[in-house]
Amino acid sequence: MIYFDNAATGGRKPPSVVSAVLASIEGICGNPGRSGHALSVALAENILRCRRLLCRFFGGASYERVILTKNCTEALNIALFGLLRTEPPPQTLPHVISTVAEHNSVLRPLLFLERIGRIRLTLVPLQEGLLRPEAIAAAARNDTALAVFTLASNVTGISVDPAAVRALLPPRVRIVCDGAQACGHIRIDMARAGIDALAVAGHKGMHGIQGSGALLLSDSLSPAPFFYGGTGSESDNPAMPDFYPDRLEAGTLSCPAAASLAEGTIYLESALEQNAARIRAMSARLIEGLRAISAVRVYSRPNPFGIVAFACAHLQSEFFAQRLSDEYDIAVRGGLHCAPRMHAALGTLETGLVRASLSEFNTDGEIGRFLEAARSIAAD
Repeated sequence: MIYFDNAATGGRKPPSVVSAVLASIEGICGNPGRSGHALSVALAENILRCRRLLCRFFGGASYERVILTKNCTEALNIALFGLLRTEPPPQTLPHVISTVAEHNSVLRPLLFLERIGRIRLTLVPLQEGLLRPEAIAAAARNDTALAVFTLASNVTGISVDPAAVRALLPPRVRIVCDGAQACGHIRIDMARAGIDALAVAGHKGMHGIQGSGALLLSDSLSPAPFFYGGTGSESDNPAMPDFYPDRLEAGTLSCPAAASLAEGTIYLESALEQNAARIRAMSARLIEGLRAISAVRVYSRPNPFGIVAFACAHLQSEFFAQRLSDEYDIAVRGGLHCAPRMHAALGTLETGLVRASLSEFNTDGEIGRFLEAARSIAAD
């Protein structure tokens, strides 16, 4: 199979990640932080190692404020509901800025909070197909509390510089970033960029396994707990502990997921820039080839996230993707990609788009075979 669906989940993992996951489930499995025996302590040290690596890689405030999650959606929900769903409801509702380019993991929580009367929401439109920092900052009001935006669109691969947004926003406005498509593809330094909360998908560009993710918090944010349960600490306390990470982590953590995320981070520390350059070059070649097909319209520009979205004039995106799979053994994604406002802005809400998404493990030969298949399908 030619796997061009890496924006959904990374198809291939570095050998070190695979070895780490196997090592974590072979032999005796224990529970980190729940016992004092040697195995439990060793596993807790592995979890701590993962937190330290992520904190260093993303320029976080401290390893205690690295909250391990099962995916980026969970991280975003912890941040948004923890910051915005206050009890009792505030007398003056906070204003939140977001954008039409967001994934449903941002849109659905914010729209829900708006429906139940916890926030007022502004969605910033695209300008010439792009998200511009000036447009996000221009939406700020006196009551604006948060700006929540993606660092890279999962539909077209457009990106926005959080440091540029931070420079234009009033200091009181906190920034929450969806890093699902950007983390592991570009360097992100929370401190330098002024990011207050960064949600990370472990299973995409970070090369972890499914079930891995993280939420990194600056010292200025203190979300209320979103989950309640056992933490292995303060078991006699009827409330969640006040300290991090326990305050936001209830239940047993996944040792295999943490092991994979740690090894993926180590791999990226030295390989990120080389991978990004390779992925950008491959996306440019793919875009150039698709633009040469008369029935195809391309919606992406070359990008380090490997995302290339396109439409065929006479064939629904899901059908195009299905033919690639059935006839050519090529995996892509068709449809709305859980980002309906983005498709509405692009004018593709009815037809969707075909999204091919690359990783550094893809090859020029695979791109050539993909373009041959796309030309054949578009010609029918």
